[in-house]
Amino acid sequence: MLRRIPLVLALCLACALRAPAEPLPNLGGRTVVVAVEDDYPPFNFVPPSTGKAEGWDYDAVREIGRRLNFRPEFREIPWDSMIQGVATGQFDMAANGITVTADRARVVDFSVSYAQVRQRLLVRLAEKRFGSLEEFAKTPGARLGAQKGNTNYTRAEELVGRARIVAYDGFGELVQALISGDLDAVIIDDVGGQGYVGANAERLRLLDGALAGQDLAMVFTSGSPLRASVDLALAQMRADGSLATLNARWFSPRPAHP
Repeated sequence: MLRRIPLVLALCLACALRAPAEPLPNLGGRTVVVAVEDDYPPFNFVPPSTGKAEGWDYDAVREIGRRLNFRPEFREIPWDSMIQGVATGQFDMAANGITVTADRARVVDFSVSYAQVRQRLLVRLAEKRFGSLEEFAKTPGARLGAQKGNTNYTRAEELVGRARIVAYDGFGELVQALISGDLDAVIIDDVGGQGYVGANAERLRLLDGALAGQDLAMVFTSGSPLRASVDLALAQMRADGSLATLNARWFSPRPAHP
């Protein structure tokens, strides 16, 4: 039997349901230049089947642009130049599955976090020498790939020390080196790892175990008023459920990422 909701509470709920959402800033249709890597599924990548860039970053920034009335102009740039490019004003912002760190916060501003990830190891499907992070760390000579300038590199140093790390510029190169046998594992966040496993399900898998969680956020030139507007849009998307829907679409494990 359903309990009756007290009248005052019922009226409050009704008012809350009818209350209009707080209006967001209107940026007047301006162009916002957004840096992306286009090599980091599911955040941003170019499927060979279509040749058209897509991913969480594209969908999220376009939705934020719709709500704030700005036109995103996406520009591809290598990861190792991205933070500096935003810091110097070459781009208005960057959306690239970027981890929040104190060092980066000294030169750029971060949005509110939209997701949290944990670093894991990506290995070949047939790998039998180790079945966990701890076992990998104890395997002599096992080579760990990490992206240059990425927080994954720092975590790799903590896990196995610098001597066993092989650094590459991009995740695409890391994954190909792993598949070809030049590496024994690649350290990657669990969301990005799921994207690469989806594209190579017959060759790759994620190892059991994960390191401490890290927040992801978008990046802006220091002092940019755009950050506060994007924060409001993200808060609205979180409140109305659209952010959760977007995260579920791109971040949940699925069998076929190009």
